[in-house]
Amino acid sequence: MLLAESLVHTMDPFVFRITDTFGPRWYGMSYALGFVVAWLILRWLARTGRTPLRPELVGDFITWCIVGVVVGGRLGHVLLYERDILWTFSSSFPFWEVLAIHRGGMSSHGGITGVIIACAVFARRNGIAPAAMVDTAAFITPAGLMFGRLANWVNGELWGKVLPAAMQASPPWWSVKYPREAIDLAGSAASREQAEHLVTMAYAGDPRAVAEVAALVPARYPNNFIQAFTDGPMLMLVLVVVWWKPRRAGTLSGAFLVGYGVLRFCSEQYREPDSAILFRVPMLGDVTSPIVVSMLMVVIGAAVIALRPRGSQLIGGVRPRPA
Repeated sequence: MLLAESLVHTMDPFVFRITDTFGPRWYGMSYALGFVVAWLILRWLARTGRTPLRPELVGDFITWCIVGVVVGGRLGHVLLYERDILWTFSSSFPFWEVLAIHRGGMSSHGGITGVIIACAVFARRNGIAPAAMVDTAAFITPAGLMFGRLANWVNGELWGKVLPAAMQASPPWWSVKYPREAIDLAGSAASREQAEHLVTMAYAGDPRAVAEVAALVPARYPNNFIQAFTDGPMLMLVLVVVWWKPRRAGTLSGAFLVGYGVLRFCSEQYREPDSAILFRVPMLGDVTSPIVVSMLMVVIGAAVIALRPRGSQLIGGVRPRPA
């Protein structure tokens, strides 16, 4: 919801509710849409001979990629950000908190790692060069990364940093506010109870409650939309430029790792640091787990490009072909 010049987060995570706590969620729908787009691109690559993957194997390969994203993404999030949920159990479904992916909590770095492993196993089982399959998976990934960040927005997670104090009086149109922050900022128990009521009313669609609670919280950088743009369209543009003509297997994988690492490093400067602040660097600020992993991806990507076998097959070439 727009208020003054800020966008106030009041989204319901459910598409519709069957019960108060059960129903299809936008988070899952976003991931499903990412997989559909990836499947459409993959089918085009296979049908036009731009990848060694045979058309009849497209369905199998996308299934392997889905498993890699889900397992790798969830384990990556748990190991990087919430290791305590490894031993968190409850009496309600899904009983083990690690399995509660419907509530959010997926790491893009973990998902990428999971897909790389899935590609390697799939390639070995089907007699295809692993590097060629990783290249293929890299090309179909940006759409999923973009929809994943939009899913984070729907869930009201991964906040951006607070805008400078000088911008708070009249925040720009692209800034965002999260009503739930009012609860964290409340001092006394009575103030907290009042804030909880306002937040509940705001998410129920009461415009007066939205106005009141938004006045209590600071405007922030739109981290979800920044990363949706960098991880989606910007990264895809990099891959299209690199793969405009056929390249040796491994080239696109390396370009993906370098491109994603650099773009993610830049976008992380606008994200509120989580609890995993590892150290601080003068002129750079907080160094978090995502920043370290992104820098490692750049190094690994550069090494992949430098160490490509000279005799590897040429794949790709996404430019239009003569009729």
